[in-house]
Amino acid sequence: MSVEVDLLLQEAKESIEAAQNYRSELQQRLQGLSQARKQIRGSSSQARDSLRRHFAELQAAAARLLTERLAALLAQVDAIEADSIKPLDDCQSLIEQGVGQADELLREGEAALRCGLGEKEDKLGSFTKKALHIQLDSLPEVPALVDVPSVSAQLDDSLLALLRERVSRHGSVSSHPPVLIEELQERPGGVLARWCKVDEDFTPADYRLQYRRSTSGGSQYEDAYIGRDCEFLVLHLDAHADYLFRVCARGEGRTEWSPWSVPQTGYTTLAAHEWRPGTEGYILSSRRNIALRNDSAPSRCPVLYSNAPTYFCGQTLTFRISAAGLPDRRDSLGVCVDGHKGAESLQRDQAVCISTNGAVFVNGKEMTNQLPAISLGSAVTFDMEVVSLFPPVSNNNNMREGGGAKLRVTIGSGSREVVFDWLLDQAVDCLSFGCSFVHSGWKVLVF
Repeated sequence: MSVEVDLLLQEAKESIEAAQNYRSELQQRLQGLSQARKQIRGSSSQARDSLRRHFAELQAAAARLLTERLAALLAQVDAIEADSIKPLDDCQSLIEQGVGQADELLREGEAALRCGLGEKEDKLGSFTKKALHIQLDSLPEVPALVDVPSVSAQLDDSLLALLRERVSRHGSVSSHPPVLIEELQERPGGVLARWCKVDEDFTPADYRLQYRRSTSGGSQYEDAYIGRDCEFLVLHLDAHADYLFRVCARGEGRTEWSPWSVPQTGYTTLAAHEWRPGTEGYILSSRRNIALRNDSAPSRCPVLYSNAPTYFCGQTLTFRISAAGLPDRRDSLGVCVDGHKGAESLQRDQAVCISTNGAVFVNGKEMTNQLPAISLGSAVTFDMEVVSLFPPVSNNNNMREGGGAKLRVTIGSGSREVVFDWLLDQAVDCLSFGCSFVHSGWKVLVF
């Protein structure tokens, strides 16, 4: 009986635990639904505000433009009217002056006719002289109606049709932005962002990636990349800090950017790659990710190693040449198990590297395959993956020796790459990297 009770108790505990897990999963899904609903309602509210604000600005601008155009046309009517009326006013003044003179002459003539015989001769003589002086047969020219302006306004009703057609196509509403963040991969000191187009009818000409630290509420988004690529490595990020990333696009032949994608959170737990400070013959940048070979040690070719073994298999390690000096066969860029002090090249055991002339070395031996020569602007990449691990073995003294590893190495330079297996006599979790240049002037960025 006790065994059956114990079984029932065990089943009950398992059922309770399953119910708790089930409830927890359901609660998480409810939380997810709440966030989805919040995003829909929040984005819809923002879209409404954006539409109202935009069309209010358009209405105000259109009213202002129409008012300004109306004022300009009315001013033209006023100017034509004023210029056209002035000659008529001058003619009217001249005619009114003539009418006044004629009235005065008539009064004098009628008075001369009514005067007595003694004064009649003098009055009539004076009247006759004055009439001859006025030139009663000369009349001013009055323009015909066909010769004076008839002001009219020409209004093209097609503007309203054109406006209606343009307004009907102005603006759009979509349930999703045309591009979205597809993947955020952590990299040493940075995050590799990849995005993709989700609107089949949208033809992008450029993409725009922005980011900001998510814990800083007042911080603004910063532009990280503008171009045609669909991925970009954002560097100089603090480890174990959340960052928000968003992307938008600009269509072919358009000047405005599309709506932003929904921000995605990315972070890196990997420390940034840094060169080791204090190595003679090299000057480092403030972030220690750029090294410049100077001529303080021209007689030697010292190796500059990483500050720590920060390269892990499965990552891509990139060296980018931002300045170039004279090439030498002893130059090297590569990865090693550890940083040997005193070594003057990575062309040695427990290291793989490429020389500036394109030669590839594995454990100090040159391969037959060769990559393009390294020059200004070159980017050299190292990708490694673990193919197999060798377990420890016992020697003749029954002492167990550490196992080794086989790594699949891919070195890329330009448009070419070489792939080979690298045998190590010990299994390692992380590797160092390094460079060595015989001549000064070489500047290399690592990321």
